[in-house]
Amino acid sequence: MSKLFHLICGSTGAGKTTYAMTLADTLGGIRFSIDEWMMTLFGPDVPETIELAWMMERVARCEAQIGRMALQVARQGLPVLLDLGFTTAEHRERVAALARNAGFGVQLHLLEGAAEMRWARVQARNQNKGATFAMPVSRAMFDFVETLWEPPTAIEMANMHGVRID
Repeated sequence: MSKLFHLICGSTGAGKTTYAMTLADTLGGIRFSIDEWMMTLFGPDVPETIELAWMMERVARCEAQIGRMALQVARQGLPVLLDLGFTTAEHRERVAALARNAGFGVQLHLLEGAAEMRWARVQARNQNKGATFAMPVSRAMFDFVETLWEPPTAIEMANMHGVRID
């Protein structure tokens, strides 16, 4: 099915953006990565001390626009790849419902890895500032996201035709 929303999920440093870039090229799809949108639109305005409410309000605005754009892309018959983190089950289900309500299929892609390995990747990304670098991630930010991360359950994976990516 070409009109498919691919939800790429995993905790910080799991390789979501790298995987999404590769999958977009493979499928001929369009990728939306929240970090790119946030840094492009709000990077210059980030306060010295980032408050969660400030950040989440802007993430919500970006995701609303990404949702509208993703529906347009899917209506053109192209696969949609959403690299939005999908930290919680509620977030994944909300975006899956957007796709399903518009008549599109959903596939969840889960990237995993031990926290130590993911932190090492983040440190390397912070230093190298390569293709997937959008902003520096501190250890405090990494640890905070770890407290929020809800891995998909077996039922959620089944309901979204989930695949585990090594």
